[in-house]
Amino acid sequence: MMQEIAVSQGNRRRLLRAVVRITCYTFVCFELVLACAPQTSSSSGEAPKQDYLVYVVCESADKIVLLRFGPGGLRIENQTRTGLMPTDINGPHGIAVSPDKQFFYVSEGHGRPEGSVWKYRAGSDIVVKYTGLGLFPATTDISPDGNFIYVANANFHGDMVPSSISVVATDQMIEVKRITTCTMPHGSRLNHAGTRHYSACMMDDMLVEIDTSKFGVSRYFMLAPGKEMGMTGAPYPAGGDQKMHNLADHKPVCTPTWAQPSNDGSTVYVACNQSNDIVAVDTNTWTMARRFPAASGVYNLAMTKDGRLIATNKRGQSVSIFDPVSGKELARIPTQRKVVHGAVVTPDDRYAFISVEGVGTEPGTVEVIDLAAMKTVATVDVGPQAAGIDFFKMEASKP
Repeated sequence: MMQEIAVSQGNRRRLLRAVVRITCYTFVCFELVLACAPQTSSSSGEAPKQDYLVYVVCESADKIVLLRFGPGGLRIENQTRTGLMPTDINGPHGIAVSPDKQFFYVSEGHGRPEGSVWKYRAGSDIVVKYTGLGLFPATTDISPDGNFIYVANANFHGDMVPSSISVVATDQMIEVKRITTCTMPHGSRLNHAGTRHYSACMMDDMLVEIDTSKFGVSRYFMLAPGKEMGMTGAPYPAGGDQKMHNLADHKPVCTPTWAQPSNDGSTVYVACNQSNDIVAVDTNTWTMARRFPAASGVYNLAMTKDGRLIATNKRGQSVSIFDPVSGKELARIPTQRKVVHGAVVTPDDRYAFISVEGVGTEPGTVEVIDLAAMKTVATVDVGPQAAGIDFFKMEASKP
């Protein structure tokens, strides 16, 4: 009887050790599953009552990613590869969704050597058509009627010579005009009426305005601190003497990276990435209205319907929210990773979606900022070098 009890107790001890080993193994496996799962999170605060869908492109991964944010948090809805070159990086940089939400357009910087722009059917992976453009097509915007896209041929890696804005008719995807503007144009944005297009000249310290009725440059504005001045005509007129703009004698001080028109078009805000400030240009008088400080490496801008200015801080690992009339910074919100890139605001002014490139082998990130609480409420990892971002649509929440 005593022997049977001893054996039973020994069995219990062996069984207990086995259970402990299994439990530990299960816990480790569970930890691994969590680590490998797509990262989604949402913090405290009022949860959204509907779903918000946003597109972002990942420049070093050749990915177009559709994100869904709603009561269930932020997650990847779909992603697809883009580009012609199967073994080289195509470098998707800019994205614009059509006003009717039927299509979206992606600019791709790399080619042999020219880049391209691609038309996709929204909500799917279907390519409708693509067309070749200039050297390193980057930021992209679309006219309010959806008939034209304006793509800045930034030529980031080429000779420091004047580049252009490509105007593409979206129906047949034909480049109808290539407008010479300045050296390294970036930050392609139209005013709400679609009558004027603005871009920043990174190596010339200029803001350039295009009259969209003429597909030609109408004015430009010098942005260097202490040398602010509005000029009529084009900085590089066709057949003109370009020696006056010899870049060997010009070192950028402002290095503008983005031009954001106000809601009524009366002001254009320009991000000076090097001098860490924002210049407000009055479009009626073509003079500087104000210049106010920003965070380190202010890069891209977006505007809410109630007039607040969202600024990504590329070197500052943060996002700023400004009252642009007074120049007061209302909030500065840190980001999870470095190299903060793009911003887009939801139509209801509830959220700003921010793309963050990441560094080295890190993934890119999209972060959601609650514009009422002025804090980050959700993040998700995407492909490396998350870049251009645009809003798709709102719809009833999906499980």
